[in-house]
Amino acid sequence: MKRGAVLLAALLLLGGAATLPPAATPISRMNLAWWRARHEQKLAELHRGSVDLLLLGDSITANYERAGPEPWRDFRPVWQHFYGGRHAVDLGFKGDATAHLLWRLRNGELDGIHPRAAVILIGANNLGRLHWSAADTLLGIDAVVAEVRRRLPQTGIVLLGILPSRRSAWISATTTAINAALAARYGGGAVAGVTFLDLTAQFSRDGAADPADFYDPKLTPPEPPLHPTPQAQARMAAAIEPVVAKLLGDQAR
Repeated sequence: MKRGAVLLAALLLLGGAATLPPAATPISRMNLAWWRARHEQKLAELHRGSVDLLLLGDSITANYERAGPEPWRDFRPVWQHFYGGRHAVDLGFKGDATAHLLWRLRNGELDGIHPRAAVILIGANNLGRLHWSAADTLLGIDAVVAEVRRRLPQTGIVLLGILPSRRSAWISATTTAINAALAARYGGGAVAGVTFLDLTAQFSRDGAADPADFYDPKLTPPEPPLHPTPQAQARMAAAIEPVVAKLLGDQAR
């Protein structure tokens, strides 16, 4: 077991959420009406039928449910192509950090289901307003992975590195450090049942995030590149498709 995973396990056994950083401690956002409504809606969706694939994350994952009206925010064709008919559930919540995803996982979103695969993309919001460190964010991602493995031991996990962005020099450097640490910890099948993929190259040009791959500069007012366009998100889905299809036992799309 890798050093970070050992540390996380030891902290959990010692028991105290107080000994863990906020990034690895479940934090609710139920005080937000839209977040509470989405959580309740997703709990109902999870139990309407069989679930074979979970996509766990923040707004980048939630964007699969966007249908425009602008073409550069119409993600539904991407979802339909890669995940339609696969009994997939989108569990992306705008603004969620590792702590908020961990709360959701411990409050119903993994109960009573037996998916074949779960894709995890989380951590970008740890580095924004929250400004949590690389070390704390790593513990948060470890906690999320551990929770999925504990509750869904037969589910194959596809863990994605944090995507590059152009928010600040500190965020870019911290993203790189986190992804390097995740590769060392989970890469090459180091953890059974977990496949780690770093998609940085899919979104980079000349060593930095390529603004053309993100729709945020098109917003009014413009914002720093963070959220992939539908075209870039389709490339992301295509990059992980061989692993997802293998876990699902079907044909790659």
